[in-house]
Amino acid sequence: MEEGMSNDTGFPTLLDELKWRGFFEQCTDEDALAGLLDEETVTGYIGFDPTADSLHIGSLLPIMGLVHLQRHGHRPIAIVGGATAMVGDPTGRTELRRMLTLEQIEENLAGIKAQLAHYIRFGDGPRDGLMLNNADWMKDYGYLAFLRDFGSHFSVNQMLARDSVKTRMEHGLSFIEFNYMILQAYDFMVLNRDFGCRLQMGGSDQWGNICSGIDLTRRVTRDEVYGLTFPLMMTAAGTKMGKSASGAVWLSAERTPVYDFYQYWINVDDRDVSRFLRLYTLMPRERIEELERLEGADVREAKRELARAVTTLLHGAEATEAAEKAAAALFAGAADASTVPSSERPAADLAGEGLALLDALVDCGLFQSKGEARRMVRQQAVRVNGEVVGDELRLLTAADVRDGRIALQVGKKKHHHLLVG
Repeated sequence: MEEGMSNDTGFPTLLDELKWRGFFEQCTDEDALAGLLDEETVTGYIGFDPTADSLHIGSLLPIMGLVHLQRHGHRPIAIVGGATAMVGDPTGRTELRRMLTLEQIEENLAGIKAQLAHYIRFGDGPRDGLMLNNADWMKDYGYLAFLRDFGSHFSVNQMLARDSVKTRMEHGLSFIEFNYMILQAYDFMVLNRDFGCRLQMGGSDQWGNICSGIDLTRRVTRDEVYGLTFPLMMTAAGTKMGKSASGAVWLSAERTPVYDFYQYWINVDDRDVSRFLRLYTLMPRERIEELERLEGADVREAKRELARAVTTLLHGAEATEAAEKAAAALFAGAADASTVPSSERPAADLAGEGLALLDALVDCGLFQSKGEARRMVRQQAVRVNGEVVGDELRLLTAADVRDGRIALQVGKKKHHHLLVG
C-alpha cells in the first residue's frame, strides 16, 4: 500500500471488508486485484442511470461500495449516465424503458449528484471522488465514426449470450437497447484512458456488461482492468430491496420524507437486520456482531441502531433525531407530535362538499394512486383522527380539523398530518 494511505476501517484490506459485509459476489481476477489494491491507489467506478431526479434505496448497495473503496484509500468515480439514459439499460427489464428528454436528464442529474455528495468526498485530491457524466464524451461522437472506431471489437454472438440480452430477447429487444452494452463498455475504456480507472463495480446483473468493458479496454488501451460485482438485493420475504407498501423508498426527502425513510429501516424483517447492518452502515465490526447476538424483543434495539445509522448517513443527525422524536410521539406517547410528517392544505379545500379523502391520501404521499388508497380503505386500514374509515367516498371537511390539523393514518405505523390554514 502507498506510503501515507490510511486505513482505519478495522479490516486489513478492502476485499476483506467487502467479503465480511456481504458485498462480494464475483471478481474477474481476485488475486491480481488484491495485489493491485495493496500496491497503489486504485480508481474504481460505478454507474447510475438518471431515470428520476432521485435515487432510491435500491441504489444504496453500489453507493456503499464506492464509500468503502474511498475509506480504504482509493479513488471512487460515480458515472451518472446522461448518454446511456437516452438509450436505456435492458438489464433486469422485460420492457423498454421510457425515453427521457435532454432537459429531463439534466434535472435528474442535479438531484442525483447532490445525493451522492452525502456519501462520497469529492474534490481535486488523488483520492477524492469524481462525478462524471458519460454524455460529456458521447454526445458529440458521430455514429459512423463510433462504429468505425469500436464496432469491430464486439462479437454479436458474445453479446447475444449475455444474460441481460437473452432475458429481453424473450420479450423483444430494440436495437437501441442492444447498443447499451457497447456504450457501457466504451465508458470503462474512456475512464481507463483518461482517468486511470482500473476497476468497475456493480450488481451481479451487470456482469456481462462489465466483462464487455474489460475486453474492450484491454484491446484498446492494453491495460489490465478488473470487474467486481455485488449480490442483487432481495429482502428475506422475497421482495425487491427498496419497495414499500406505498412504492419505492427514495433518497430524496421530498419524495420520501425523512420520517418514512427512518421507519422503513425500523420495520425491516427481523431476518434482514444482520445483513442490513453490514451492508448499509459503517458501524464497526465489533458493534455489529454485538447487535447480531440480540434475540426476541431485543432485536428492536438493533433495528433502531440500523435506522439511526442509515438515516444519519443520508439526511444528517438533526433530521434523524426529528424522525426519532416523531416515532416516540406516535408510538410511546412522548415528544412533540409536530415532528410527524405533514403538509399544508388551504382551508378552502375543505369548504363546500369537502375534500375527497382518496385525493388527500395520494396528494400527501401516503399512497401512489387512488386505486391503492381505495383498496386500503376497504380493508379498514385507514384512519382519520384515529377513527377507522369505512367509506371510500369519505370527504374531509372543516369539522375534521383538530388543533389546526387532520391526522391521517395507514395501518399502525404510517402517519401524516394535514396542516389546515
